Amino acid sequence: MSEITPILAPWANFYMLTGSAAAALTGPMFVVITLIFGETRLNPTAEGIGTFSTPTVLHFCNALFVSAILVAPWHTIVIVEPLIGLIGLAGVVYICRLLFRQQRLTTYQPDLEDWAWFTAAPFIAYAAIAAGAVLLHVMPAKALFVVGGAVVLLIFIGIRNSWDVVTYMATGAPGTSGSGVSTPTKTD
Repeated sequence: MSEITPILAPWANFYMLTGSAAAALTGPMFVVITLIFGETRLNPTAEGIGTFSTPTVLHFCNALFVSAILVAPWHTIVIVEPLIGLIGLAGVVYICRLLFRQQRLTTYQPDLEDWAWFTAAPFIAYAAIAAGAVLLHVMPAKALFVVGGAVVLLIFIGIRNSWDVVTYMATGAPGTSGSGVSTPTKTD
């Protein structure tokens, strides 16, 4: 029996569930955004899409990727640690880049809730994934709880942020055809 099987075996159902949820939630975001853009006169800009919608899809994809890594039939944990660590580190770097992008927005000024959900919470999730990867070698049971919690957090962030973008556009926020005002929105 490989050294990793006893460590990850109890987590197989958890990561199958989180991976499936992340994959399933990615598709509807594309559909809803497409429908809303088709029903409104929005002209989305790369600035808004890259700041609000793209990171949400990325969170779902990273939750799926971490879950897939942790249910794969590895023979050693030595391979898993750097893979998970790279996802966490790349996520932290991406969120820092996103922070600077949000500060330079010209079409929308993020409020405190936006900063919390689009920047702070994802930063915490990715930092936890990176920390979990480091701890995986020395305390695997605790590390898997850290990584598992971060994966669930990414899924909840994705759900919340998808809802935020869609409702912002659908309820006649500035820039949508329902508001009568022609100013940019979060997804512009």
